[in-house]
Amino acid sequence: MTKDTADGSREWQGWRAATETALYGPGGFYRGAEGPGAHFRTSVHASPLFAGAVARLLRRVDEALERPEALDFVDMGAGRGELVTGVLAALPADVAARTRACAVEIADRPAALDRRIDWRSAPPHGITGLLFANEWLDNVPVEVAQTDAAGVPRYVLVREDGTERLGEPVAGADAEWLARWWPLPPEEGARAEIGLPRDAAWASAVGTVDRGLAVAVDYAHTIDARPLFGTLTGFRAGRETAAVPDGSRDITAHVALDACAAAPTGAPPGARLLPQREALHALGITGARPPLALASTRPAEYLRSLASAGAAAELTAPGGLGDFGWLLQPVGIADPLPGRPPR
Repeated sequence: MTKDTADGSREWQGWRAATETALYGPGGFYRGAEGPGAHFRTSVHASPLFAGAVARLLRRVDEALERPEALDFVDMGAGRGELVTGVLAALPADVAARTRACAVEIADRPAALDRRIDWRSAPPHGITGLLFANEWLDNVPVEVAQTDAAGVPRYVLVREDGTERLGEPVAGADAEWLARWWPLPPEEGARAEIGLPRDAAWASAVGTVDRGLAVAVDYAHTIDARPLFGTLTGFRAGRETAAVPDGSRDITAHVALDACAAAPTGAPPGARLLPQREALHALGITGARPPLALASTRPAEYLRSLASAGAAAELTAPGGLGDFGWLLQPVGIADPLPGRPPR
């Protein structure tokens, strides 16, 4: 991943190049057989209620499309196919029979994956249905900028062992993005992640949808609340750890979803940002506890309902998964999320 230089030191790179190799290069983190689920827990892993909610959203899109002969569901950054598998299982049989399920992931197809699921490294074009990107954009590598002692934003360079130094001043399109979406204060040490590659990735994903809905779900922040020192971090074996681009861990940073929302050129108006708790509430996940009287009359049902309420509470909790951002981009249909979920 790095090369020895003439003086025996290790090569310095921008964070974008270093992360690209560490995550997706030969032997990179996302090429491993164990999969990301062994290292961190997403909403998909937290509870099957999440896949059920996405299945209800797909049914709403199906209704908005007037039940096409073929309904697409595309799972971007599919991991080992956990979400797309759960969505198929949660659909009514008649809807599942019309659904063309596709998992998009660079790793090899899991051997036990349902044969109904198409596995590919890039999304298909001409999607009629729902493209759903759960914790995908946070793993699109970005450059990191830091303010120097003179108040100038500079690229942060890194070596494979995680050692950093400052490089050249941020310039060109990166500087324009910072000025618009994440203006750095003049204080030395202030940091930002330059989200331009994520804007481009999201615009490209939205461009594959002919009619339907594109959704991105991720750790997020907006321009009125950017973190002063950025969010770059690592995850390994279920724990947050230092961001070290050596291929042994996930490297992630929160997403400027408001910038992504403005990125798709030519997309119809109607992009919307909302927290996960609001999105899941609209899809029937509330976390409400079952009535206590049920414990004495139907105890087994009460225990099942109590467990479901606990899982729903985790998915919608403030300060946790409930604070994730949802970016919805309808294409050729009205926003399908408001109102009561289909039963």
